[in-house]
Amino acid sequence: MTPFEREKYSRQILFPPLGEEGQERLLRSRAVIVGCGALGSLEANALARAGVGEIVLIDRDYIEPSNLQRQWLFDEADAAEGLPKAVAAARKLAAINSSVTVRGVVADLTPQNAEDLLLPAGVILDGTDNFDTRYLMNDVAVKHGVAWIYGAAVGSYGLTMPILPGASACLACLFPAPPAGPQPTCDTAGILNAITALIASLQVADALKILAGKCEEVEPRLFTADVWKNTYRTVSTRERHPDCPACGRREFAHLEGRDRPPISLCGRNAVQIHERARPIDLRALAETLGRLGTVRANEFALRFFCPPYEMTVFPDGRAIIKGTDDPGVARSLYARYVGA
Repeated sequence: MTPFEREKYSRQILFPPLGEEGQERLLRSRAVIVGCGALGSLEANALARAGVGEIVLIDRDYIEPSNLQRQWLFDEADAAEGLPKAVAAARKLAAINSSVTVRGVVADLTPQNAEDLLLPAGVILDGTDNFDTRYLMNDVAVKHGVAWIYGAAVGSYGLTMPILPGASACLACLFPAPPAGPQPTCDTAGILNAITALIASLQVADALKILAGKCEEVEPRLFTADVWKNTYRTVSTRERHPDCPACGRREFAHLEGRDRPPISLCGRNAVQIHERARPIDLRALAETLGRLGTVRANEFALRFFCPPYEMTVFPDGRAIIKGTDDPGVARSLYARYVGA
């Protein structure tokens, strides 16, 4: 460590379970965060301030005003500009701690790119909002023996679980299939920023233990909390399910999957289209769509307003269609304005 770094991290170094050796390990470590929303933005902020040497931020979405109540790295200017979350987060973290390396990746995590984007990593943190992506993260982590930390929050309720491949249950052990039926979302049940701060902080605490080489201090458990009802519960996850398809039989169906349908985004009355595999010239598309409606574009994304819908198109051809939760309508709009 340089004298400046030793001073910057002095209060962590004074904490005996971490010490100078632990801080040195943090500075040499690499964390990957999937999702830069309510959980991921706080995770990224805390890990950057703690001196984690390299942080990769993967997010497919852009900033909206409704995010600002709970997404800790963004401000009104980011929302007005419509920046991708990964880009805005990387910019903010560079100002917070210039001695760490932060890479923002504007992408959807898919079976085709998951191993390239997630690896190598000392730990993977979950800041996502859907089980499809979490099962994919679980497959990669279990297959390659990388620790990852599951987290989720809605309303005043949240949960987190560290997953240590070979030493604890994995996500598929506890949840062989995603929850059935309609589930509460931020749009239908709302969310308190206090619960996202609590869950993300617990995820960060476990991540620091793992990155500092203190895995024995990580308690394999599913922790749940409701900060409004003042209820907290911990269930041990030390025992693995012997017939788990992922960590038991080592069958990685989600990672091996090739066809993925359009998906609705966290109850936001929006659908993501991710089928197109070739890049798009956003400047040329802006010229075309500008004759048909209002367009706002930058180097990261193009937003096209065609009331009652709004389309955000990314350079890789992915798009988010807002104003519908019907994949058929979303596909039709994509084909009409972007191409089949």
